Amino acid sequence: PATPTAVTEAALEAKAALEIQPAAETRVVMPPPLPVPTVLEGLPPAPAPLTVTVVEIPPPPAQPPQFPKLDISGDFGSEVRERVANFRAQQQRFLREREEYCTTTMAKVRAAIRDNSELPRSGK
Repeated sequence: PATPTAVTEAALEAKAALEIQPAAETRVVMPPPLPVPTVLEGLPPAPAPLTVTVVEIPPPPAQPPQFPKLDISGDFGSEVRERVANFRAQQQRFLREREEYCTTTMAKVRAAIRDNSELPRSGK
């Protein structure tokens, strides 16, 4: 069996083998300095900065738009009246159909309740 000192010596040797040994000679290599021009030749002079003049324009006075008067006499007026009458007639027809549907549906529901049978289904 291994003795404690033998184990310790083996561990120290393994640790020493894993450590990185510094190189005997460390050299830092620097790149050569870049040339810095002292005078820029051949370039045109810089343009002068732009000047901006701000002119405020007052808003125009608020006036409602002017529309020409609409002449609804003659054929145009009679067409409008006819369309309005047709629309009202169609709305009245829709109202009557809704009332009839509601009346018949409620009559079926009341009959089913009175007969104590199953309520009618809408078919959906």
